[in-house]
Amino acid sequence: MPIRRLPPETVNRIAAGEVVERPASAIKELVDNAIDAGATRIEVEAHGGGLTRILVADDGCGLSAEELPVAIERHATSKLAPDADGLWDLLRIHTMGFRGEALPSIGSVARLSISSRARGSKDAFSILVEGGAVGEVAPAAFAGDHGARIEVRDLFYATPARLKFMKSERAEALAITEEIKRQAMANEGVGFSLDIDGRRIIRLPPEHPGPQGRLARLSAVLGRDFQDNAIEIDQTRDGVRLTGFAGLPTYNRGNAAHQYLFVNGRPVRDRLLQGALRAAYADFLARDRHPTAALYISLDTAEVDVNVHPAKAEVRFRDPALVRGLIVGALRHALAAAGHRASTTTAASALDAIRAQSLAASGGYSNYQPGPSPAGFSAWQAGGWTRPAPQVLPGLSDVSARYEAAPEEAYATRAEAFGGGGGGVAEAVREAAFGDYDAPPNVAYPGGGGLGEGPGPAFDPVDFPLGAARAQVHETYIVAQTRDGVVIVDQHAAHERLVYERMKGEMAAGGVARQALLLPEVVELDPAEAERVVARSEELAALGLVVESFGPGAVLVRETPALLGKTDAAGLVRDIADDLAENGAALALKERLEEVCSTMACHGSVRAGRRLNGAEMNALLREMEATPHSGQCNHGRPTYVELKLADIERLFGRR
Repeated sequence: MPIRRLPPETVNRIAAGEVVERPASAIKELVDNAIDAGATRIEVEAHGGGLTRILVADDGCGLSAEELPVAIERHATSKLAPDADGLWDLLRIHTMGFRGEALPSIGSVARLSISSRARGSKDAFSILVEGGAVGEVAPAAFAGDHGARIEVRDLFYATPARLKFMKSERAEALAITEEIKRQAMANEGVGFSLDIDGRRIIRLPPEHPGPQGRLARLSAVLGRDFQDNAIEIDQTRDGVRLTGFAGLPTYNRGNAAHQYLFVNGRPVRDRLLQGALRAAYADFLARDRHPTAALYISLDTAEVDVNVHPAKAEVRFRDPALVRGLIVGALRHALAAAGHRASTTTAASALDAIRAQSLAASGGYSNYQPGPSPAGFSAWQAGGWTRPAPQVLPGLSDVSARYEAAPEEAYATRAEAFGGGGGGVAEAVREAAFGDYDAPPNVAYPGGGGLGEGPGPAFDPVDFPLGAARAQVHETYIVAQTRDGVVIVDQHAAHERLVYERMKGEMAAGGVARQALLLPEVVELDPAEAERVVARSEELAALGLVVESFGPGAVLVRETPALLGKTDAAGLVRDIADDLAENGAALALKERLEEVCSTMACHGSVRAGRRLNGAEMNALLREMEATPHSGQCNHGRPTYVELKLADIERLFGRR
């Protein structure tokens, strides 16, 4: 068969198939152009899922009459320029677009109309392209001082076969909405509006650039709950900066749809993000739960290649291990800094359940109004807890009221009240059934001294972040009173987390114990997989798995982690090879070790049904306050719920 040159129209349609896959991708290209033009407001309209009509209007710099016909030529762009040596550098891209393919691609498969007024010009002009046929530049009406108005009608009418692959109008409309949300999250300083079939979908005013404006934009897009349960991220390593916000482990989802990555302001989809997030949260979430996050990576443009795919939705990092390590390290650091904080949605869910039962019991009538979501545990949301000045308020117990007058006597009285007898609180706590896991010093009482150092200045125990234990119900749940609410703690889940954190610390300090195999096991792998596993042999050895190369397509397993007992070494190595290929880390081994530690912690913890005295309950609360990640169990479920007094009062119609 002879080789033939394709006609320009066919070439354009082939290119259009790469750039414009669906209406959402066409809108993405047009919004990218508006952002590159310096727009501060972008309006988008779509009809018929974007197949019937698309309109994108902006207040950017606009196009002159001379620029309009050039803008719809293939590979014509204002975003690239040669350097002093006449070279065109594709590794230092500072704009969203640069290929010069969007407008000609859309014009080759649809009816494209561009109206624009250049900044500083009195006149506006327009041009029309239908199925690749270019019309003449003509004067046009334009409402704004400057900007562009691009209308696309009958998308893919020139390529009817492509229409058969489109999804329903609803599915295409959802894809458009998701695209605008991503663009809005990437550009908080730009206002966005979206109307679909005449219905208002999105209205987002411009926000001030910076973390607060970005969080406000994320809250508007992802919901107020995300703002209430987000941890700020800001870390830099070797010239790569990671900023953004990630959700608390207890604020998780059933899929990875709420994970967003932006590179130099560009929304991208990258498996690196999912792998890094999974690694960072692996210690806190079950496999079927996923964290929420919006992460922004800023780095030298020479260190990332955005010219990987015509749609520009994928990027390639020069040093992916650096980026992945930064994401994992920054997230783990932020999660550790969050302490025992749990998501506010746990309290909201509890209140909703109570309200639902109340409505059902009353035949659907209720005299309260829904209140705002609880703000989390006392005072810590605002940046940490500090001991308030000693005070005696009306309504407090006799013991609390006697602190200032006779601290020693009051201390002894409180010890007796909490079951400590004459030996005081310190002795009672040491006798508590927490194994050999002693409470750390200087955390039990903020007035000074630890559990064994005697009383400090007067204080009210309800001012602790998790409050003062008041009761145990069903021998499973601890009820504590805070200054402005009530905390309910699952004693088994909470103590399981405490024991688990201790075991992790001991394992990190002493290393993972290993057991040698009587007969080393040979595991057959693909040569590339075997090479990846052997390259990580030092990391695996630190986790208790000793492997070495055994030819081009095999590895030899000599030792396995003692914690795993008798294990399927071949299956474990194959799982590790899969993890290395997909995520760049040996997650399978880490997860198995953590699962064993979790099981051991579960069996070594205070069980549900165990009756605790006051000192034991308060010791558990103080340990939770001093232990990172104690707000969730090992599977991401909350260990406690705090109900604010105002919300409780609403349940009873007192507000």
